[in-house]
Amino acid sequence: MSDQSGDHEDKTEEPTEKKLRDAHEKGDLPRSREALLFSGLLASLVVVSLMLRPALAQVAEALAHLLDGMGQIDLRSGGDVVAVVGRLGAPVATLLIPIFLIFIVAGIATSCAQAMPSVVLDRIMPDLSKISPMKGFGRLFSGHGLIESGKGVGKLIVVGVVVFILLRSEQTAVIDALFMEPAAVPDLILGIVTRLLAGVATAFGVIAVLDFLWTKTSWRKRQRMTRQEVKDEMRQAEGDPILKAKRRSLQLDRSRRRMMADVPRATVVIANPTHFAIALRYVRAEGGAPVVVAKGKDLVALKIREIAEECGVAVIENKLLARSMYDHVEVAQVIPPEFYKAVAEIIHYIQSRAAGRPAPRPQAVLR
Repeated sequence: MSDQSGDHEDKTEEPTEKKLRDAHEKGDLPRSREALLFSGLLASLVVVSLMLRPALAQVAEALAHLLDGMGQIDLRSGGDVVAVVGRLGAPVATLLIPIFLIFIVAGIATSCAQAMPSVVLDRIMPDLSKISPMKGFGRLFSGHGLIESGKGVGKLIVVGVVVFILLRSEQTAVIDALFMEPAAVPDLILGIVTRLLAGVATAFGVIAVLDFLWTKTSWRKRQRMTRQEVKDEMRQAEGDPILKAKRRSLQLDRSRRRMMADVPRATVVIANPTHFAIALRYVRAEGGAPVVVAKGKDLVALKIREIAEECGVAVIENKLLARSMYDHVEVAQVIPPEFYKAVAEIIHYIQSRAAGRPAPRPQAVLR
């Protein structure tokens, strides 16, 4: 018991949308039994006050017509009996079918108003724990069981008081019925029953509203989560941070390898001696401005320079240009226009030197 209490006290976080959605999928929904009982009483009130009198009149008329012709009824076979019963079946069905439909519609509408129903097969599977006497006693004397018992006693008291007050107010009408014509007594009884149902339904309406609010509040409280549960759910939704970091590292490593594989295709590497390196490719036949095929800093920059030197790619050291370009260029994109002039001078110098022509030396050191 203490462990459960501790666990309950640890659940201080409001439930997430996923938690509420999972509860809905499991059929764990906030439904008030009093609301269903109220809908039944309301349906009974509608039946008694609006439908019962004309329906009973039709049944009485059919029964009177049957009794008037009793001398002409032939009951020699089973078919004759079925025919006689059928003469009463139509008015009885006219009475009962609408009543059943009203109760069914009232129950479904009340359930849907509280929470949309869902089909959950696990709820109808056999569960031996539900028929265990020990667990049954545990549920009966648990906090929830005691609250439900208290609610039941409270309902009986409220309904008993309402019925007592209504019957006391009808005391004069009951005494007057002793001196009334017999034909008027059914109408009197129907009126008393209707008023009783209306009073009890009103009382249960108030009880149902209060019970639904309490049920929804307690259900929401049961769905609360511990901080660890919230973290675990976020981890599942977003992915384990360790795995995400590992995937990000692998993606970065693959990207870096592809970039290093493109360094031999570069025309020039512009470098800050040890901190930055930008590998550019420019071929007149390909058109367009120079394209960045690789860039890096620190160890990556040194690796770019190493590969470039091994493959015979010219390396130009220009601290300011390399630093500035590193912040403004991206791999696989052309360089921005503000670098056109400086880069053009470097490429012109490299191409002139390769062709054996004199060219002004750029403000850099050739390696």
